[in-house]
Amino acid sequence: MFKQITEIFDLIDDAGVNCSKVAEFFTSKNAKIVLTKTVKCKKGITGFIKITVPGQNGKVSGGRAPTLGIIGRLGGVGIRPNKVGVVSDADGAIVTLSCALKLLDMQKKGDFLEGDVILATQICPSALIQPHKPVPFVTSPADMKTINKFEVDKAMGAILCVDSTKANRIIKWRGFAISPTVKEGWILKVSDDLITIMEWVTGRVARVLPITMQDITPYGNGIYHINSIMQPATATDAPVVGVAITTEVPVPGCSTGSSHIIDIEEVSRFCIEVAKAFGKGECNFYDKREFNLIKRKYGSMKHLLTVGDD
Repeated sequence: MFKQITEIFDLIDDAGVNCSKVAEFFTSKNAKIVLTKTVKCKKGITGFIKITVPGQNGKVSGGRAPTLGIIGRLGGVGIRPNKVGVVSDADGAIVTLSCALKLLDMQKKGDFLEGDVILATQICPSALIQPHKPVPFVTSPADMKTINKFEVDKAMGAILCVDSTKANRIIKWRGFAISPTVKEGWILKVSDDLITIMEWVTGRVARVLPITMQDITPYGNGIYHINSIMQPATATDAPVVGVAITTEVPVPGCSTGSSHIIDIEEVSRFCIEVAKAFGKGECNFYDKREFNLIKRKYGSMKHLLTVGDD
């Protein structure tokens, strides 16, 4: 997928990039269902883009195949005027848009997935720097409620949330990791099917992102989060898995020249392979029988989806 990734990187490496320009690019690539929204707030302007690539038996065409959501989570693709160029935080957007472009290229050549794929991300070339230990984050001008409202679609039967996860001291490898599945406030076991796909794509043993109960609570509650990778799980009952792009040392989200195309390409291929399998019913994010047993024995954990009591 190097071709698609370099096209997308060149597209967003632009001080004037916005969701409209990205939408025009995808329309020129024969994307039929493209939605955009520009949000203006006190902290600045950001744009959202959502691309739906229909499958041959997907819900868009009246079929019954399940729909996969791929969300590229980030604060922004740049932090101008503080720094020039694409920041490390942009990796989630690059992966998501590259996957959309790859799926469209596949269809042009006659290859259609079984189910629909909905791909959503944020485009902001002038996002903000947020203090964070051990190294700074990039934060969006929009609040998390607004971000989730646009990016998390009710049609998504399961979600992969791709996020640059480099600003921490708990991950010590280059590449990517997947989180346990999160659903309705429960952190469930890591999906065996996703482990298999990850190992086949990378040719290495699977790597798992450690998350805590704190990470699956909403932003705005004053509690530490590793980053926003699990925030879609606060806005849907669908199973959510974080796909974390990682490094051996802490790397600020606001650093430029820190996106590694080899890692981005592996993540992108992983997402495409999950989309192929999920639409065919060959990739389960969680065990439905066991989840029902958990809820019956221990009850609901949906209170974790709120900001909690003071």
